[in-house]
This record gives sequence, structure tokens and C-alpha cells, in this order.
Amino acid sequence: MAKNNANESIQSIKYSVCMMKNPAHPDEAEKAYANIQLNGTVSLGQLAQHIREHGSPYTRDVVIGVITAIVDHTREFLKQGYKVDLGDLGFFVPGLSSEGALPGTDADGNPKTALQMFTADNIKEVNINYGMTSFFSDLRKEAIFEKVTSRKAQKASLNAQLAGEESATWSEPEAPEEEGGD
Repeated sequence: MAKNNANESIQSIKYSVCMMKNPAHPDEAEKAYANIQLNGTVSLGQLAQHIREHGSPYTRDVVIGVITAIVDHTREFLKQGYKVDLGDLGFFVPGLSSEGALPGTDADGNPKTALQMFTADNIKEVNINYGMTSFFSDLRKEAIFEKVTSRKAQKASLNAQLAGEESATWSEPEAPEEEGGD
């Protein structure tokens, strides 16, 4: 995790570069794009411990309890159709994914418009949309970036090293890696 004190190390956002087409413009030539290399995952417990170690008067368990309560109550309000604003953390808004209805007839054969034919059964999912505040959207200005070798190249290099070889090769073109390449 990133550290704030001058005597503690500062982590950077590590990235590799890969060639790929822009899905919005598949006819265009491939371009080089950044691909994040995650440093790992911070669990709820680790986050609570980090909060505790950085000046919080609350124990790790209390922090976990408060976060868990926020999650539970946010879910409750979203199910009731509310937007939940969590200040600098951002906001959550429920949205709907539905199957379209066509004009048709009722059980008696009477014509019905598409609006009349639409029922709650046409709603397939409740999606939760996250809205970012400027507190998070300005990360680009504050982040430190470090270009690193792709996960694929790292793996090929390690395999070559373990096999006692002096160099590594791979023939597959670079592709984006899921979940940050972990």
C-alpha cells in the first residue's frame, strides 16, 4: 500500500504496454495501450487495519463493522430506488436492464400497445452504477507511474531462468490481461 511518511516507500501504479485494436474503431490499426499491473488486492480486513494504523481511534473490528453496515444499508436503499451518496467515496445509483415489449393482445384478444404489454417481468436485472467524485477522478494528477515488463514477458523470463536458459522468447502477440494481469 502507498505510504505517506517521508521515510516510507511510495508505491507506483505499474503498467506494461500492449498492442491492440480499439473496439470502437476495429478498422483502424492497432495502437499501443497501457495495461495496469496490479500490486495485489487489499481486503476489507487489511483496509480496516490500515485505517486503524493511520490515526483512527477505532479498532479494526469497529471499522469493519461500520463498513459492513454501510454496505448493508446502501444495498437496502438501492433496492428501494434511492441514489446513495457517500461523499468523497462516490455515489451509487440503481439502474434497470429490461427486455423490450412489442404490441400484442391480451387474453381476450384485445389489441395492446407495447407500453401496455410491458410488465415487471420484462425487467431482467437491477444494475448498480457507480459515480466517481473529483476526489477519485483526479488520481491521474497525483499518481506515479512505472513502466514494467508485461506479465507474459515476466513469466517467459522466469521459465527460461528456471530452465537455466540465458534468454526468453515467446511468440504470441501481447494481449490485455484480465484483472490487471495477476
